[in-house]
Amino acid sequence: MRKTVLVTGATSGIGEATAIKFAEATNRLILTGRRKDRLDQLAEHLVEEYGIDILPLCFDVRDRKQVDKYLGHLPEEWSNIDILVNNAGLAAGLSHIDEGDIDDWDQMIDTNIRGLLYVTRVIAPGMVKRRSGHIINISSLAGKEVYENGAVYCGSKHAVDAISRGMRIDLVKHNIKVTNVAPGMVETEFSLVRFRGDKERAASVYAGVHPLTGDDIAKVIFYCATLPPHVCINDVVITPTAQAAAHYTFRKS
Repeated sequence: MRKTVLVTGATSGIGEATAIKFAEATNRLILTGRRKDRLDQLAEHLVEEYGIDILPLCFDVRDRKQVDKYLGHLPEEWSNIDILVNNAGLAAGLSHIDEGDIDDWDQMIDTNIRGLLYVTRVIAPGMVKRRSGHIINISSLAGKEVYENGAVYCGSKHAVDAISRGMRIDLVKHNIKVTNVAPGMVETEFSLVRFRGDKERAASVYAGVHPLTGDDIAKVIFYCATLPPHVCINDVVITPTAQAAAHYTFRKS
């Protein structure tokens, strides 16, 4: 049965791969992102490749007014969202707490926490009303552990982890599933964004390691979303085989 799936941050990485995975199964997709050119290209490709219905919405989840404008007033035929994938998120900078850039902190907190909350607040009431739905929050291994220079990013993802657990408790009586997905090292634009486009520094993060891909995580998300109605994966941590912890990775020389 086709479902309506909303994926935030769909213009690259895990979000893009997730959109493709659900499109392969001929679901209807609402895709959000800040980069209109990429969003439109992805939507056009998926329509051409899979013949599905897609509603691309270009806005920033950090802006509560935009979230309400675009998601709070969806066309009636798109209003019954079955699956919400709160994927939009990022890391900015890598500094000790006494040297951190406060603008970076604001960007991470506003995107990783507030953006997730704004979107959920708009979408969850419809799920409650229908007594059906699945919310999948993309956290991180950094939401389970902490590492040097990552205090604020780790803090933001710990918040996602806690919010997911609290959300599960709040919504369980309404028959709504909540899944927290915590990936370890995934080679996407993540490090390129963190290091402000420094390709050499970003590449060094994955040196000597076979990292996860966005598609690897998308497959896990899809699996969690397609289990029988009585089965809910509450929390899943995924790492490359070579990564045992956020701060411990075996690298081939």
